[in-house]
Amino acid sequence: METTRVRRMRRAVLFVGSAVGVAAALLVAGAAGAVASPASGGANPTVRVDGGLIRGASAAGVNSFLGLPYAAPPTGNLRWRPPQPAAGWTGVRDATQFGPSCPQVQDRTFNPFLPPGTISEDCLYLNVYAPPVSSNDQGGRPVLVWIHGGGLVQDGARNYDGTKLAADGTVVVTINYRLGALGFLAHPALASRPGGAAGNYGLMDQQAALRWVQRNIAQFGGDPGNVTIAGQSAGGLSVLAQMVSPGARGLFQRAIVQSGTFALNQRPLATAEAAGQTFATAVGCPDQTAACLRNAPVSALVSNFGTEIPGVVDGSVLTQPIGTALASGQFARVPVINGITHDEELLFVAGLGITVSQGTNVLLAAPLDGSEANYEADIAQALGVTATQAATIATVYPLSAYPNAVVAFSLLVSDASFACPALQVDRWTTARGAPTYAYQFNDDNAPLNILPPAEQHLGLSTHGTELPYLFDQPNAPFPVTGTLTADQQALAASMRTDWASFAGTGNPSSRALPWPSFNGTRVLSLVPLQSQVTTDFAAAHHCSFWAAG
Repeated sequence: METTRVRRMRRAVLFVGSAVGVAAALLVAGAAGAVASPASGGANPTVRVDGGLIRGASAAGVNSFLGLPYAAPPTGNLRWRPPQPAAGWTGVRDATQFGPSCPQVQDRTFNPFLPPGTISEDCLYLNVYAPPVSSNDQGGRPVLVWIHGGGLVQDGARNYDGTKLAADGTVVVTINYRLGALGFLAHPALASRPGGAAGNYGLMDQQAALRWVQRNIAQFGGDPGNVTIAGQSAGGLSVLAQMVSPGARGLFQRAIVQSGTFALNQRPLATAEAAGQTFATAVGCPDQTAACLRNAPVSALVSNFGTEIPGVVDGSVLTQPIGTALASGQFARVPVINGITHDEELLFVAGLGITVSQGTNVLLAAPLDGSEANYEADIAQALGVTATQAATIATVYPLSAYPNAVVAFSLLVSDASFACPALQVDRWTTARGAPTYAYQFNDDNAPLNILPPAEQHLGLSTHGTELPYLFDQPNAPFPVTGTLTADQQALAASMRTDWASFAGTGNPSSRALPWPSFNGTRVLSLVPLQSQVTTDFAAAHHCSFWAAG
């Protein structure tokens, strides 16, 4: 029951922020792209990539190479065009500083994960975290390419430090890609030919980054034939998009989807282009020309982009909606990890409910106050259903069964938009022979790093709370890595081990915690000291009810 209302609700939290409660040694020189020995240790490891020599840094037993251009700046006449090759350089390029992040709302009130540093259209950079290569290494290491989330409108690669994950033996790559209007505007004037594809430039960027990995990752000790793409939220959705995109075939061998099954039905090209024409007028281009759009100020492009989850069935990058392709078996049949958190929507609902005054509640008809009348009205509004349907939903999720209306409401919306779609994806991939490993992150004491310390524990794990267990997030509003308990740190270590094991072999099981593949019911519950396989996921999330609806 994923609806426009639910999608807008989810996107809104990205823009209301605190207003809604987020209160080698040098390698042998040669021609660019020539094969050379991978990076070894040392304070300033140096490697050759296809653009030239780069010098990184070493810390905590991991080499890092930051701000590496994988495509030309998508500026001027290259705005809204497929990514083009990056220019090379002479000498040794410093790779100890991040490149600019892509344009997005630059107010932390509305964008709590605004990356620090420069924001620029010239943002197609990636970062590599790799263990030094020693004489005992046998072959290339598995590679994990991380696609950040943020609704496809915000966040950036520099917000995810891959050091700890790389320390488990994986070469980690974090990437930027074009966001918002610059990444996903569909408009007839931008098509490569009349009636041709437009939009999905951000997905094209992701594929360009994966091609860079194919050409260069061996220089860092990585195996280009063993690449895992992974992402959370819109990054997870991007992973699914690449699984079904013809242009990404052969660029990866495994996939990790974290909380990414919330928007499986992309807009048709005609619908997206009509919205694009309205957008063009709003940014001062009533003539609807590509020339005007390519000269429009970035600030106008960022501030006027709508609230639909970006992405379009353009006929090229995406030839059909993600869900349709998965259901029909038209996807890369690679091993998959797919999972959610306990209550994905609590993050979005809590600030839009009883903790917010009437004046700032922009989505619900009235603040949640625990009354049956408002509860049903809120269900109807959020899910886009009739009053009768809302009343039926309320009988399945009666207020009396939950601590308060916010928890009841968030769980039902989470089941409809995250949990049960995730189960359906598990079934689709498994049915086509793709080994699938399902999980639910159930550490209900996990802190939420967009809230102050006193407010970080919501009582249920929610959207994004698993991220600090895999990555340090030093730029979060309230970083939590150092505040995890010993038991939580143990869970984090085991998760990183499992993710690395999956990247290496396609199976996340460890000696300490066997993780059987999905067989219709088996889902791993991730809890400190108590992780175990469960078989009641469908019942716990009322998936038969939502499937019937």
